Amino acid sequence: MKNNALYLRIAKIIEEQINNETFRLGDKLPSLRTIQRIHNVSINTVKQAYLELESKSLIESRTRSGYFVSKSSKRKFSLPSVSSLQSSAVQKDPVDLIDKVFGSLKKANITQLSLGVPSPSLLPIAKLNKSLIKTVQTLEDGGTSYEPAQGSSNLRRTISKWSMVFGGGITADDLVTTSGTMNAIFNCLLAVTKPGDTMAVEIPVYFGTIQIAKSLGLNVIEIPSHPITGINLDVLKDNILKIDVCCFTTNFSNPLGCLMPDANKKELVKLLTKHNIPLIEDDLYGNLFFGTDRPKPCKVFDEEGIVMWCSSVSKTLAPGYRVGWVAPGKYKDKIIRQKLLQTISTPLLYQEVIADFMENGRYEHHLRSFRKRLYTNCLHFQRSVEEYFPDNTKISQPQGGFVLWLELDERVDTAQLYDTAMLSNISFAPGRMFTLQNRYNNCMRLNFAQEWDDKMNNDLKLLGEIVKNSI
Repeated sequence: MKNNALYLRIAKIIEEQINNETFRLGDKLPSLRTIQRIHNVSINTVKQAYLELESKSLIESRTRSGYFVSKSSKRKFSLPSVSSLQSSAVQKDPVDLIDKVFGSLKKANITQLSLGVPSPSLLPIAKLNKSLIKTVQTLEDGGTSYEPAQGSSNLRRTISKWSMVFGGGITADDLVTTSGTMNAIFNCLLAVTKPGDTMAVEIPVYFGTIQIAKSLGLNVIEIPSHPITGINLDVLKDNILKIDVCCFTTNFSNPLGCLMPDANKKELVKLLTKHNIPLIEDDLYGNLFFGTDRPKPCKVFDEEGIVMWCSSVSKTLAPGYRVGWVAPGKYKDKIIRQKLLQTISTPLLYQEVIADFMENGRYEHHLRSFRKRLYTNCLHFQRSVEEYFPDNTKISQPQGGFVLWLELDERVDTAQLYDTAMLSNISFAPGRMFTLQNRYNNCMRLNFAQEWDDKMNNDLKLLGEIVKNSI
């Protein structure tokens, strides 16, 4: 463990020197022996550090010449634009486009870059199956009986322990299990709104969130987001008196991948507490961070119980298990009553499987490996986009999660481009899906939680050519 920490520490030092341009594009790095002497470590530790940097595409080795800062270490394309607040008397629901994209999910031979689901090859399916067999054998009635409406006590206790990684202080009694994060958000909205109320969301926003809002008869205000720091709090303050509830993703929003700083989270919670406005926090991607520490959710700063913290294992372990949860604060009793009326209970078996998987220490090991692959994939995707797409393309700089947001030439309509790409068996998510307004027509979202290989690189090259031919 100590050696692991040493090589990562050395790699981080060099990575920071590359980022601040102490070492610039094409510069030769110190030799392995030089780094060994500077840090007084073994040559194998230095080799591990350089391999770590290579895996992130930050450096490259050249035969008999040494190591150099690679061309993919520097960004070529700008960040996407920040939208302004836009009022529209008639909002156009992109439901037909959403249905079309979802229809590609089970088609064979499709390079699936559209939906936010990790490739099964990146998930610990064999280990989950072992937990499943163990759970079936040890559970009374094999998991066929009802559970209390609040959910599996084992799972809630395990999540409570897990919350310590971000200083959450969440107890098992604070939690209610749900059928995934979207079910948690639906229940939260049902608990705190009525038809005609107004919900604030960040934009671009995950299309499922606005679909739920519209199904409940809610009005939607779209708050602009910066691609790095997230929600524009000044715009939110200007509209606060119009808002009845907020639903935000402060950790690695989908699709921008932005991360709200802690100071902004504190300010957000303070503002909403002052106006007694509930905050439904979608923390689905919080465990998929590229930095050194798991970012805090807004729930950590909540003193009055207005934050309803929602999450699940759908993006990290098992999308189809539909195991999620919410810490609903002062709305807990209402959430439990709603769950009892809607479903009586959620299936116990998969909750116990996830509790077993997390409890026995395999979850953190999986997450470390998964995060590393996602970060490496992100760099690969960004490099390929910068190499193959038009020069005026803009691309996000996600700090976690596994989606990229691309802004293309204004002449490109990605809803039409989608049909052309599907003829070549490539699927992506058109930008129009992520808003109720008439915008993002020249944007797309790509899912990089896929196996990176020559075929993926070639498909991105082909997609880049399709984009170029559409201008």
